[in-house]
Amino acid sequence: MKQIFKTLIVNILTWEAKLVLKKYKPKIIAVTGSVGKTSTKDTIFTVLSHFFFVRKSEKSFNSDLGVPLTILGCPNGWNNPLVWIKNIAEGLALIALPNHYPTWLVLEVGADRPGDIEKLSTWIKPDVCVITRLSKVPVHVEFFPNPEAVYKEKGFLVQALKRDGILILNADDEDVLAYRDLYEGNTVLYGASSVSEVIGTTFRTLYATRETDKKPIGISFDVSYKEEKSDIEIHGGLGVQQMYPALAACAVAVSQNLALSKIAHTLKAHNTSRGRMKIIPGLKYTTLIDDTYNSSPVAAFEALKTLEGIVTSGRKIAVLGDMLELGAFSLEEHKKIGRQAATIATILITIGVRARGIAEGALNEGFPEDKIFQYEDAQKAGKELELMMKENDVVLIKGSQGIRMEKTVEEVMENPMMKERLLVRQDVEWVGR
Repeated sequence: MKQIFKTLIVNILTWEAKLVLKKYKPKIIAVTGSVGKTSTKDTIFTVLSHFFFVRKSEKSFNSDLGVPLTILGCPNGWNNPLVWIKNIAEGLALIALPNHYPTWLVLEVGADRPGDIEKLSTWIKPDVCVITRLSKVPVHVEFFPNPEAVYKEKGFLVQALKRDGILILNADDEDVLAYRDLYEGNTVLYGASSVSEVIGTTFRTLYATRETDKKPIGISFDVSYKEEKSDIEIHGGLGVQQMYPALAACAVAVSQNLALSKIAHTLKAHNTSRGRMKIIPGLKYTTLIDDTYNSSPVAAFEALKTLEGIVTSGRKIAVLGDMLELGAFSLEEHKKIGRQAATIATILITIGVRARGIAEGALNEGFPEDKIFQYEDAQKAGKELELMMKENDVVLIKGSQGIRMEKTVEEVMENPMMKERLLVRQDVEWVGR
């Protein structure tokens, strides 16, 4: 019965969304990839909202339900029929009555299972399509026969791009570059490589200094496009994971003939996405890197690389949870992350059954057994982590959505009263799970 109700709601909202697009004709930016979709969508919104009337997907509304909700500007009704009735009524009002509707929509589009994007691409016709980064072992791959099938699924969005549209690709990912073969129109490349048109260089971590101690506060890098060049600073987040969404946003903006200097200025006000390498002050004058929204092998690898590069007088603690939906790749990919963590972390904490493979990989790499702590529950791990932490430690906390590692962060953040503003999954529906 619940599935029948959901299918009915999806069909009604999709019908309404199609009519809304037909009536208001907004320009559509569709963002997909295996890594960095939400951060890229949020950063594009930050930039374009300074120049246009823009709406973006809230949180990670990227499914057959989330995309229509974004188009209609409605919230997720979860299990409340009254909210769904209200959403349907608001959709009908949009169709029947005049409305000041956004001129741009920034839609995040994901693929949990085969056919997800193919179905959406039959009625979503983007003006701009952004492909962020793929992964040799993508999240959700367990529902596909192989990684190539995931790439093909995301390619349906490229094929749906309007003939006079713009395809924006991460040039540092060879699998992403392959999408050029699916589109004959205008393509803009971004990245750190020389083949890019929007190029990021001289990436560096920003620090605040207290006496002899340094604490990471953000990143900066130079961006160039044709004859233009600007310096960009982003506070509140760490790693190249923050640079690439900014480069993608720059690529979108310059494709609309906006000056690079103006684009760089808008990013000074950018608030980095929750749960995506976000800096949160921790107890005992520590720094937390909150990367708890989700996890996959490539994202975990990049997060650990960021931890490795941070300068600190304290220790580096890696708190790593299960990476879900990897299917047959799961055990070996967890071991690989463990081997990497062994070369970087002072203390390793794992959370979840699958994450035992991380501990095993670290042990095989020679990591001290007495520096590995394994837990099944994220909240309990947080309570134990608090006892281990010392001044100036830097703590990376990362795991898949189902492991709920934001509960670990809540236990060790300096000001838990700020959790609703800083952490992911703080809706009533999530907190009660």
